[in-house]
Amino acid sequence: MYYSKLSNILNDINTILVPKVCFGCNTHLHKGERLICTVCRNQLPLTEYNFIDENPIDRIFYGKVLIKKANSFLFYTENGIVQQLIHYLKYKNQVQIGAFLGDWFGQNIAENEILKDIDMVIPVPLHKKKLRKRGYNQVDLFGEHLAANLGASFVKNALIKTTNTKTQTQKNRLYRWKQNQDQFMVVDTKQLQAKKILLVDDVLTTGATLEACANALLKAPDVEIYIATMAVVP
Repeated sequence: MYYSKLSNILNDINTILVPKVCFGCNTHLHKGERLICTVCRNQLPLTEYNFIDENPIDRIFYGKVLIKKANSFLFYTENGIVQQLIHYLKYKNQVQIGAFLGDWFGQNIAENEILKDIDMVIPVPLHKKKLRKRGYNQVDLFGEHLAANLGASFVKNALIKTTNTKTQTQKNRLYRWKQNQDQFMVVDTKQLQAKKILLVDDVLTTGATLEACANALLKAPDVEIYIATMAVVP
């Protein structure tokens, strides 16, 4: 009891000395709030798509690659809260944001019967040079927490990126498609044989990167590919 009270006191002192702020609006967080304040959480633009009904995320991949189902958790808009969260996650080493979104989205999609038999969650990989420079793959914790909520295995190194390219966020779909061809390789196709795989990424724009990853995974026999991303650009 004494140590529990002491721990609470120390936590309160630490919060006063180094106040935690919301990644959305930079206001101080209150007790019980985690990473973003209640106001920003309520303003997050959830897509409210699911893994049962056909949705606009599915249609991105129609006629391009064989995807069973696809979904995104949030809408990504310029200068919005989601862009702020992804920026902190991707460039400011705030990896806990990935875990936060993975748990929230994971709890939502765990209710969908269609994903109850997912075997593996696999992240879109970074090239080893970019990984060494950044120090982490921003998608890893998101994928780990999705896997935990789905009772699946998180397989971090199933895919590798074979070439290092500059950021493609401002490029059109044709350019990105050309750049992504044959950039990804499966390490061990036998490991993936007859598995239901959930491929995960941060932001879905044109879908070219995910398409290239899916095509690499489909070289394994009898696999089924599902896609989940933190956000999608409308």
